Amino acid sequence: MTQVTSQKTVKKNVTIDARGPRFSAVLTLFVLSLAIYTQSIWVLAIQIIVFAIGAIKGPQFTPYAFIFRSLIKPRLKGEVPQEDVRPPQFAQSVGLVFAIVGLAGIIANIPLLFTVSLGFALGAAFLNAAFNFCLGCQIYLLVLRLK
Repeated sequence: MTQVTSQKTVKKNVTIDARGPRFSAVLTLFVLSLAIYTQSIWVLAIQIIVFAIGAIKGPQFTPYAFIFRSLIKPRLKGEVPQEDVRPPQFAQSVGLVFAIVGLAGIIANIPLLFTVSLGFALGAAFLNAAFNFCLGCQIYLLVLRLK
């Protein structure tokens, strides 16, 4: 007699270097500022791709994370602070939504929608870059508490 057992795959909590998302926020700050200043759909498209990779695969797979791992992390000393990947991944999803709304604004020729939506994403990136306060991460934790 054969016995069939169901094996559920339990995803382990993945952790990342907590300094990486802050570095990524600095780059996001520059790219979003450039997108707003130039009103360029192509600059915004680059950031949308980065947000999409971060939201779908995780922030550790973005081009910004690659730059951090390759150029910045080897020069840092001391203990490596770790954090759960889920809050920054959720934050990437929130950024993606704002960037897509901005894209819709530029395509529909509604500059106010473009500027305001990217302004919100820019504000969140600034909070993370300047003060190490991840607004999207805090929203993620709030949603978890409400469940």
